Amino acid sequence: MALYLLRRLVQAALILLGVSVITFALLYLLPADPVRQIAGRSATVQTVENIRRQLGLDQPFLVQYGRYLLNLLQGDLGRSYLQRSEVAELIVARLPATLLLMAAGILCELVIGIAMGLWAAVRRGTPTDRALMVSSFVGVSAPQFVVGLLLLYVFGVRLGWLPISGYGTAAHLVLPALTLGLLGAGWYARMVRSSMIDVLRQDYIRTARAKGLKGSTVLFRHALPNAILPIVAMIGIDIGIFMSGVVVVESVFGWPGIGQLAWQAIQRVDIPIIMGVTLVSALAIVLGNLLADLIAPFIDPRIKLR
Repeated sequence: MALYLLRRLVQAALILLGVSVITFALLYLLPADPVRQIAGRSATVQTVENIRRQLGLDQPFLVQYGRYLLNLLQGDLGRSYLQRSEVAELIVARLPATLLLMAAGILCELVIGIAMGLWAAVRRGTPTDRALMVSSFVGVSAPQFVVGLLLLYVFGVRLGWLPISGYGTAAHLVLPALTLGLLGAGWYARMVRSSMIDVLRQDYIRTARAKGLKGSTVLFRHALPNAILPIVAMIGIDIGIFMSGVVVVESVFGWPGIGQLAWQAIQRVDIPIIMGVTLVSALAIVLGNLLADLIAPFIDPRIKLR
């Protein structure tokens, strides 16, 4: 176990290093000039060059990246060009809102997706099965902003049941979490259905039924625990995806998370914030997958971590 953890940590460090190099290179090659955003349109050429020199943006790529990497190893994500604040402080301030939305979104997609997948597997080949799979495909294909705006219009504007934007209460969380849950539930429904169909064909399931066990007992105590392993891996991936991919949902519902912070930084070409959010999201993906791998042996003892 210790050797496995050490190997995975080394892999994680290499992945984060690769992400930092690629992201920094792409931002370096951008045609947009962050100095112009800082100086303003009316700034003179001399003012622009002074700001560029102060920020070190007149240096070659390797010099800029080396300085950034050295600061990063010391836990310094840099300082926002426009907000004049430490990037780490800005991310930490926004992180609780994103974590809350992430947890609620994953819970929604698990509840909806697993229920749909189980029902479809039990009713395999029936109109119910086909209807559920078509619904899951629609959910996967629907754009986030369309689903978000539709839910906002129906439940916020027309019915007035829920607030249309904001943050701070459980009511504010429902629509953003449901938007994420509906979009992710389709993947889980299809995965659970496929996995459950394979498990229900196994000999031990037929044996359990031959012993006269109730259908619900066979389904939930014998079949589902053995079919849930792919779902655990998907949750690990979703942790990272939700950390960085909720930009649209947070913008639609005015949710003050790091996704909204990243979107504002992209519009302003605030490179330190873009780099910081990207690295935090990559770290979340790595840790999420590691956590899924560590949990897997507890679900299936046949899995050995080596």
